[in-house]
Amino acid sequence: MNRNVLISGASIAGPALAYWLGRRGFNPTVVELAPALRGGGQAVDFRGEAHLTVLERMGLLPELRRIQTGGSPMRFVDEGGRTLLQLPAEFAGGAMEVLRGDLARTLYEHSAPYAEYLFGDSITRLDATSSGVRVDFRSGVSRDFDLVIGADGLHSNVRRLAFGQEENYVSHLGYYAATWQLPNDDHPGVDQGSVGYNVPGRLASVGVDHRDSTRAGAFFLFAAPELSYDRHDLGQQKKLIANAFAGLGWQVPRLLASLDEAPDLYFDSISRADVDTWSAGRVCLVGDAACGATIGGMGTGTAMVAAYVLAGELARARGEYGTAFTRYESRLRKYATGCQAGGDRTGKFLAPGTTTGIRLRNALLSRRMFLNGMLKLGERVSSTVELPDYPADSHRVSR
Repeated sequence: MNRNVLISGASIAGPALAYWLGRRGFNPTVVELAPALRGGGQAVDFRGEAHLTVLERMGLLPELRRIQTGGSPMRFVDEGGRTLLQLPAEFAGGAMEVLRGDLARTLYEHSAPYAEYLFGDSITRLDATSSGVRVDFRSGVSRDFDLVIGADGLHSNVRRLAFGQEENYVSHLGYYAATWQLPNDDHPGVDQGSVGYNVPGRLASVGVDHRDSTRAGAFFLFAAPELSYDRHDLGQQKKLIANAFAGLGWQVPRLLASLDEAPDLYFDSISRADVDTWSAGRVCLVGDAACGATIGGMGTGTAMVAAYVLAGELARARGEYGTAFTRYESRLRKYATGCQAGGDRTGKFLAPGTTTGIRLRNALLSRRMFLNGMLKLGERVSSTVELPDYPADSHRVSR
């Protein structure tokens, strides 16, 4: 029946899939390279009926509403702090916004009764056998599984092992983004949401923590061709950020100074993943690994929808993976690529390449009619998928 499923990645898609698979009688195991759940992180949002319906069917809506941020209004200012553009909370926050770390913790807690979690380990090799997949782990252990699912993000390890090198599937979109936490040492003009400062091709912004007013978060974004750097070398990444923003005014110097002590830097390119077929034999991709965008592609909501559909199709097909994987991709590809397309515009929106571009963005979004049109478009795109009613949950706790 192909019930033993290995899932790589314990961020969003992985625990969501583990929850649904466990509820439907499968035996999911989740492997995660990090030694524990990752805390912190930027806020993520849910938009439209499809996102909220999946959360409701998981029973998560009441809990997430209790811990939601309430949205994050955005202001863009000039070097002297004068407001040039102000955007409402729902522009970035959608129908509901939560911190990524809070969402990951909630998904883990709800999925843990149904799944085995392996933290501090990763997959090093996948070999097809006559009846499944032989998996070698970095820890030196080897185990057999019926199916393997890559829910490990834009830089998916499973995709690399089963489909080929990352450069065949991931396209750089011309920008890099960085976030880190810092003490809230009275950043002028920042009382709620975030405040950002633009020069062509660059954005520096800061916002007060939603729950701890003694903490703040920096978000920097800059245009650059594809850079060569070590994704595990924080010192190298901090130097790239400092060089990109050297010489700028506003609060940039004090924000860069805080970067030296930041223990939790996130730094990555703004990129998108495009995979022609989301499955190869007994291996399948879900979330950003299959069809992701770093920022602005509604990746969190899409991942939750994809986890629901993939688990549902596997249950409906009674574990016959070929049929299930085909139906899963057929239901979701058009929807996922439509959501993903928003990520192509994120860098250019947040950090236009020219002074004229910055002025044009500010002028257009200052018009309420234009702003409302963008909000409605996002809601429509995020809801253009049919969510079937899948077989009843087994309610079997197997761990």
